[in-house]
Amino acid sequence: MPLKITLKPRERLILGGAVVRNGDVGARLTVENEVPILRGHDILSQREADTPCRRIYFVVQLMYVDERNLDEHLKLYWPLVQDVATAAPSTASYTSEISRLVVARKYYQALKVARRLVDYEQELFQHI
Repeated sequence: MPLKITLKPRERLILGGAVVRNGDVGARLTVENEVPILRGHDILSQREADTPCRRIYFVVQLMYVDERNLDEHLKLYWPLVQDVATAAPSTASYTSEISRLVVARKYYQALKVARRLVDYEQELFQHI
């Protein structure tokens, strides 16, 4: 089933590993096959991955859009998760769910949980 995407002016997305930026007017795209797609608000740049949980999100994002380098991404992922789980045991429900989804190769779903982990991390920082 095709996926229809409406882009705002200058909105960007990752489509099958390519970063695409829209021009000055809105656009409608129809994606007719299954490829990794991330809308602009879901994309985290390497520069923005400046906290432990954001780094987890970023690495899961890489798994999703760059599966051909999965082994490299996994080598980064497991130590990050271990460090976060050790430093903040209250994150265990998030990190275990993300890891379960990563092992199942359900990277988009893992990203959704990783987004909640980043939000939770923000809450923790606000209480420090």
